[in-house]
Amino acid sequence: MTKSQGIFIWSTLPFHPAVVTICTMPVYRLPDSKIAFPDPCDAEPDGLLAVGGDLSVHRLLSAYCIGVFPWYQEESPLLWWTPDPRCILLPEEFHLPRSLARTLKRNVFTFSFDRAFSDVISSCAEPRGDSDDTWLLPEMIEAYTNLHKLGLAHSVETWQGSALVGGLYGVSLGSAFFGESMFFRRPDASKAAFAHLVLTLRTEGFTLIDCQQVTHNLLRFGAKPVPRDEFMDRLDRALMAPLRRGSWEHGLPAAHLSYI
Repeated sequence: MTKSQGIFIWSTLPFHPAVVTICTMPVYRLPDSKIAFPDPCDAEPDGLLAVGGDLSVHRLLSAYCIGVFPWYQEESPLLWWTPDPRCILLPEEFHLPRSLARTLKRNVFTFSFDRAFSDVISSCAEPRGDSDDTWLLPEMIEAYTNLHKLGLAHSVETWQGSALVGGLYGVSLGSAFFGESMFFRRPDASKAAFAHLVLTLRTEGFTLIDCQQVTHNLLRFGAKPVPRDEFMDRLDRALMAPLRRGSWEHGLPAAHLSYI
């Protein structure tokens, strides 16, 4: 792979589609002939590591194993990111905010795993606010759906009666869960899904939840920013744990050694 000079790209702040500037910067261009990424330490200050490649299962898994994830908009090429610092949540440090605890005690929601992955990811892709933009383009939805079919991407659904009112999805490898996106149609529905996920993962022995970017809500749950070196060290150890591969609809499958 080469670090091409002066590639004209859309440089965006991750997860803030409305903040877009155009600039020219040197950035690694991924080869089409093989699946390989540069060292995450070579990322730009904003976390941008590389451009190009594809969203094949093997490339996505290779990226997640080194703490890299795709994020881009329709007008841009495929961009790969590895922010520094990185927002993580350690399950044993999870904090349930009082207001959400009161909501959960009222039993206004029920929860499930992997019952409606397609509906969850499609809902996450819906434009928000006054913007028509979405980073979950059709090819991204297809890519994560492929991971879901392999038992490596999972959804959490929040229900109110028979209505899907919130949820989230992400990728599970070893004892790490990589959160990707969430949505809500009722107050607290996505936060409740996140709390249900974390409590389940803590019970199941997961050691790391990758939240990618710092937000006020995540900090309230006990998430924290850590340097890339610490994140990578925790990720390496988490990836040594056996996979929990398969559908989570009827409970997480037993941990077993498995090649990705």
